[in-house]
Amino acid sequence: MSTPQHPLSASSRSIGDFLAAVASDEPTPGGGAVSAIAAALAAGLAAMAGRYALRKDPGSALLAGLVTRADALRARAVALADADAGAYERYVAATRLPRDPDPQQRRAAIRAALDAAASVPAELGSLAAEVAQIGEELAARGNPHLRSDASTASLLAAAAAGGAAIFVEVNLSTHPDDARLTAAREHAATAAAAARRAVAAGGDSADRSR
Repeated sequence: MSTPQHPLSASSRSIGDFLAAVASDEPTPGGGAVSAIAAALAAGLAAMAGRYALRKDPGSALLAGLVTRADALRARAVALADADAGAYERYVAATRLPRDPDPQQRRAAIRAALDAAASVPAELGSLAAEVAQIGEELAARGNPHLRSDASTASLLAAAAAGGAAIFVEVNLSTHPDDARLTAAREHAATAAAAARRAVAAGGDSADRSR
């Protein structure tokens, strides 16, 4: 297998270029980066919903805080997409170390690379859960015309959190007692519950509008 080329940063690619790279036969960007970009899109949707809500209530410190936080989470999620690709490249480099004369050195390098790689989706899961909760808050309290967008943000963030949990489990498969495993599963569950409530809030508002 050829050495993966250092990818362009996610923020510097067009959407078309990023999708083409995902669909290519190169290993990066893969599921981790895609989950991170999904979280970034979710945060962007949440920020949009929040900004529309602020038009009707410009003095709301709550809404302003949600928008500011969503913007920060969006930027961090994009950075995590790049970090995921870098973590994979370090893992590949570790697997290509010579087995002789010291196979233990290679095994230790692989373990260290996997441990470091687990930190990226672990952070992403926490981030995505927060985005899902922001979407839920905006679905319940934001502009009624943007509740569908807020609910979509929450659902998309929940998917990202679920994907992140999968990658944490894969990278820590030899460390079942690592606290990051439990945390990742909890973040995924938190995000999924927030998404369900966001969708329910949107449905309730639609019923009241009839």
